[in-house]
Amino acid sequence: MDSNKAEGNVKEIAGKVQDAAGELLGDTGTQAVGKARELGGKAQQLYADTTEVVRNKTVDSPLSALAVAAGLGFLLGAIWATANATPPRSYHKRYRGDDHY
Repeated sequence: MDSNKAEGNVKEIAGKVQDAAGELLGDTGTQAVGKARELGGKAQQLYADTTEVVRNKTVDSPLSALAVAAGLGFLLGAIWATANATPPRSYHKRYRGDDHY
């Protein structure tokens, strides 16, 4: 078992215990912190599972993984370039030079 997954399990269990204690004591703050810790543990487990799947797929077919990484890099570069492009300036008709005033 991956250390991230084990740590996620521990956090999830601790969150459930804290949530139950908060519910028993009627303390909504403790209950909310327990639910947040539980969700954090589940997210950490999901991260560990996703990392394992990506690692296995990369070992099975490295060229496909390279193609996916290149495609994502190209897509992120295109998004970055579009976001940082300066928009064209539109000038008021009076300043275009086609009217004499």
